[in-house]
Amino acid sequence: MKTTRTVIEPPKGFSFHFSELWQYRELFYFFSWRDIKVKYKQTYLGILWALIQPLALMLLFTLVFARHFSSSTGNINYNVFVLSGLILWLLFYGATSHAAESVIQQASIIRKIYFPRLIIIGSAMLTAFFDFIIAFVIFLVYALLMNQAFGWKAVLCFPAGVIVILLAAFGIGSLLASLNVKFRDFRYALPFLLQFLFFASQVVYSINEIKQPWAKMLLRLNPVNSAIELFRMGLTNGGDETTILTGLMSSLILSIAGIFYFRKTEAYFADLA
Repeated sequence: MKTTRTVIEPPKGFSFHFSELWQYRELFYFFSWRDIKVKYKQTYLGILWALIQPLALMLLFTLVFARHFSSSTGNINYNVFVLSGLILWLLFYGATSHAAESVIQQASIIRKIYFPRLIIIGSAMLTAFFDFIIAFVIFLVYALLMNQAFGWKAVLCFPAGVIVILLAAFGIGSLLASLNVKFRDFRYALPFLLQFLFFASQVVYSINEIKQPWAKMLLRLNPVNSAIELFRMGLTNGGDETTILTGLMSSLILSIAGIFYFRKTEAYFADLA
């Protein structure tokens, strides 16, 4: 009797293999829903933590920085200005930090079966995106309570800003996740890197407040600034196109570089994780 043996191997050579990711979409849903449930399991306040964090930080930064930067926000209420930057920053922070640690956290399953490892990165980011959806709803309610006007471009600018943030987080997160498997030093460097990027992002100040041209150009390379600028265009009549385009290019480069390095090194994850 003739027997058939099926051998499942990871794809050889470099390819993004997006079709393969679609074939394993059910595993992506499983990882994502499991991470969301685990995050809030045995917590008294549950998803309320997704509301408390941005609102508490907004209150703190408003008390500290309103006197210095409120005049540079144009027709945007300073509280709304800060909250809009915070919800995007917290999305970037959560998506990047979760993605960077995700491969090591999933080491046990990586050693047992093959599946596209990028699913791990995507599911880790979706957990942060779930928190963002809750914070975004609170942002809209708060902006309406503060009588903040919305431009007609908000329908396009809000999603565009979120997409740029996710692109940047996906690139940086996948790069750090693959580096973290081989060099565990990166898990200790990550908090410093994210703290540095926070102060280099226009969360509590406007990039237009920076007087030195060289400093302004460096800040424009930060894709978070591009995303925040795009997002805030929905609250005002215009935005800094140079900041948007420069940050968008940085976000695309980071995404391609991160995915490329991740795909080139994922074959060794089972041995090193």
